[in-house]
Amino acid sequence: MKIAFLVLVLAIAGSASRDLIAGSAPRDRIAGSASRDPAYGQSDVRRAGPAEGGPAAFDFPDEDEDVPTWGDDLRAQAVDLTFVGGFLTLAFVGFFRKSEPLKVVTLVAAVGYLGFYKSDLVSIVNVFGLFGGNLPIFRHNLAWYLLAIAALASTVLWGRVYCGRVCAFGALTQLLDRVVPARWQVKVPRPLERRAGYIKYGILVAVVAYFVVTKNPLIYPYVEPFWLFGFHGTPVLWAALGVLLVATIFVRNLYCRFLCPLGAFLGLLSKLTVFRIKRWSECSTCRICEKTCEWGAIRGPQIVLSECVRCDDCERLYADTRKCPHHLIIIRKADILARRAGTVRLKADTAHARSVRL
Repeated sequence: MKIAFLVLVLAIAGSASRDLIAGSAPRDRIAGSASRDPAYGQSDVRRAGPAEGGPAAFDFPDEDEDVPTWGDDLRAQAVDLTFVGGFLTLAFVGFFRKSEPLKVVTLVAAVGYLGFYKSDLVSIVNVFGLFGGNLPIFRHNLAWYLLAIAALASTVLWGRVYCGRVCAFGALTQLLDRVVPARWQVKVPRPLERRAGYIKYGILVAVVAYFVVTKNPLIYPYVEPFWLFGFHGTPVLWAALGVLLVATIFVRNLYCRFLCPLGAFLGLLSKLTVFRIKRWSECSTCRICEKTCEWGAIRGPQIVLSECVRCDDCERLYADTRKCPHHLIIIRKADILARRAGTVRLKADTAHARSVRL
């Protein structure tokens, strides 16, 4: 009897285990493990059930998966979209108003929010995406696409505004530049500065060629230091970053001016700039703005669009009636004309007075 009871128990256990195995298939399908298997067009329980003529199996209908709608995606990303939109609004309000305090606030927000909080910047990896790589899925990355579209559109409309006040690493180096004493900084000779500006274009061509040949985007940490905001670097990368930041103390905006491949890409795009910085006729002889520009983007009367990041320094000078020769000359001419008009009027009054006496 004991042996018969043991055999019965084992038979029941075996039957239960087979039922569990047969019933596990729908759960796997719900999790997505076999969602692309065309065989799942029929009920898994029915396939795993007994042969023809056997007892009927339970055939529960499959539950439909809830597919997220665009409304669901928008609601899930609403906060992120709001903050990115607010940041871009701050950046462009400061740009259009040529406000130095707003620019500083924008730089701090770029480092804190776009950099360390989001760690989500436009990158050379996204340029790879234009050459066959993968771009982020649009409906799941709406805030990133808002940032990317703003970067591209503003570059075509006004130039490299993204580099000048939106990019987190560029903002970090500009804030560093404001803290470091001016006496520590080294002025790069103009001829060397112009030649060094081509280095970033060489890096852009090299990394894009590397990606096209190998289809491997993992070269990006070695050419752009944006990974620092996510603290993902290796000891070698951190050491290289330390050297770069120390060098930036002595050479203003070193990476952005000479080494950034994304800046080179946007520099090429900026050749299409629609609304360019105005120039006065006096700019052909005046050198005040050229000496003031920290980016080496002014060469005599010409503004080099591929190097200009719309930092506002020269534009604030244009509007300064006490420094810009254009305004000084106008004011001086107005004074001379006013004095001449006063002299003529005085002579006319004197002649009139004499005629009355006579």
